[in-house]
Amino acid sequence: MENETILVAEDSPTEMRIVVSALEARGYRVVTAVDGEDAFAKATSLRPRLAVLDIVMPKMNGFQVLRKLKSSDDTKNIKVLLLSSKSSESDRFWGLKQGADEYITKPFESDALAAAVMRLL
Repeated sequence: MENETILVAEDSPTEMRIVVSALEARGYRVVTAVDGEDAFAKATSLRPRLAVLDIVMPKMNGFQVLRKLKSSDDTKNIKVLLLSSKSSESDRFWGLKQGADEYITKPFESDALAAAVMRLL
């Protein structure tokens, strides 16, 4: 679904560029956030269809943002894809148990990210 708005929250400038480039190349409109508080504020005000959240971020981590999004009537329907270097099975299990719709580990292939986004939208 091209032209959908996706929020990407990532504190690493390099990782941010990679994710944004992969999504914009496929026609998505991308809004960025550099920490968890910024991500939650933008998700609340913009109501994107999807939020791609890093887990390890300053101010509020991705798990905290996820829980806040899913516990609010205003944002509970935003799909959440966790994109993290935390690659253990327990991290994946915990992320999905917290309400994430998808969990992808870094490093990732752009096509795998795009396929996950398409499934969620």
